[in-house]
Amino acid sequence: MKKVLAIIIFTGILVSCGTTKSISKSKANTSVKVNTMASARNLKSSFSGKNSKMVKNLLKDAEKFLGTPYKLGGNNSMGIDCSGLMCQVFKTQDILLPRNSKAQSEQGASIAIEKSQPGDLLFFATSGGNKVSHVGIVHTIYPDGEITFLHASTSKGVIISSLNEKYWNKAFLFAKRMIN
Repeated sequence: MKKVLAIIIFTGILVSCGTTKSISKSKANTSVKVNTMASARNLKSSFSGKNSKMVKNLLKDAEKFLGTPYKLGGNNSMGIDCSGLMCQVFKTQDILLPRNSKAQSEQGASIAIEKSQPGDLLFFATSGGNKVSHVGIVHTIYPDGEITFLHASTSKGVIISSLNEKYWNKAFLFAKRMIN
């Protein structure tokens, strides 16, 4: 009975922040570009400017977590979840965010995905429907408009993924700007 209960709890933890095939970026590699699926939504940005010093610092601090294992409720380099990652990264710039992705989604200014920039937050419904259950931070916008984001995957830890990936494209809900 204890074994069954442990399996049920473990399964619940695995699906709590959602996961799929992702583009991972180790500290030594660069991310791999993924082709857009024909049936995917066109989630691209027209941003072509330069990042502010604050955004550069924010992303630099976020990149320090690359490779950190996923841990539900975690908020440090020993283990971290998606909302804990955002809390820790924004805290370095004296921006305090709520501790869960749903509450984080209620902060900041709503922006169209086409206007998204590095440093903006992306919110996802990884369990279907439209309930926020995952968050990531826009990392890079390529010249073709492809958006990559840094987040804590339940299976791969902190990685960089692309909105062109079918799973993330389908799960994407909206973007928010926390930095003016």
